[in-house]
Amino acid sequence: MTSTDTPVGPPPPFDPELAAALVTVQEQRGPQVLDVESLPAVRAARAQDYLTVEELTLGGRYAVAERAVPGLAGAPDVPLLVCRPTGVAAPAGALYVIHGGGMILGSYRSREIGAVLADVEELGLVLVAVDYRLAPENPFPAGLNDCYAGLLWTVEHAGELGFDPARVVVAGGSAGGGLAAGVALRARDEGGPALLGQLLQYPMLDDRNDTCSARQMAGLGVWDRTANEFGWTALLGAARGGPDVSPYAAPARATDLSGLPPAYLDAGSAETFRDEDVAYATRLWQAGGEAELHVWPGGFHGFDLLAPQATLSRIAREQRVSWLRRLFAR
Repeated sequence: MTSTDTPVGPPPPFDPELAAALVTVQEQRGPQVLDVESLPAVRAARAQDYLTVEELTLGGRYAVAERAVPGLAGAPDVPLLVCRPTGVAAPAGALYVIHGGGMILGSYRSREIGAVLADVEELGLVLVAVDYRLAPENPFPAGLNDCYAGLLWTVEHAGELGFDPARVVVAGGSAGGGLAAGVALRARDEGGPALLGQLLQYPMLDDRNDTCSARQMAGLGVWDRTANEFGWTALLGAARGGPDVSPYAAPARATDLSGLPPAYLDAGSAETFRDEDVAYATRLWQAGGEAELHVWPGGFHGFDLLAPQATLSRIAREQRVSWLRRLFAR
């Protein structure tokens, strides 16, 4: 029986506190249709909320610098945001962060990056965020190549940045989580950097868009099945859903998940990506790997960013930091 043959029941309920926040978010955003025509306006609206470099210093607790580093052969330079904690003489390692946005939106100056900086401050890490090329103007593999090139530069310049090159975790949420998983696969396959871990927050992993949760949550919450189809099609074009999609683009397509660094995955129970994320964690365990999985009851996609003060949001962020703390303590 395939996932499209599996009977789908009613959608799980949203957490009551998050449901109230979701109404407010939707009222503020208004009706949002994602297509080629509307995409520039959606991007422009999001850009109004990006943080300045000064804001990303968190009041001077980080020294923040924008860098342009070499892309892969023939590719343009890759913008990086390098954030070093000012009160730490010897950083415990580095967190290499890839922003979300469905492969079509976002920036390394999004509020998502500011939230990560605040959450991990206690760990004394260097944070490096990458600004990759977006689809549909730059289809796969452009964005993935940028993310991988930025990782190579970060590890090669670990001495300059003040951390041990063997202590780097790739991280990202949504599309950024999918790209982080793709980068981890590529590093394994190409003999690239030996990563300490991969932090995958509700990652976007499967272009087929046909899981039970994708169908169950159609038209509900944030980033539903229709938006997901648009994002994947922007990235992959006519190849989306077909037999020849690279696992670096859609890590759920990987046939071999052995030899990967320890992973942390989470998702909301009431979001499109729930089932593909649970399946990926399960397959990591089946391959003999190490993974920690959390499915947050009643969480919609990106709930911790859109409703940061909600109880479930605080718990979710605390658990991610707890995993990082344990990982960097090894």
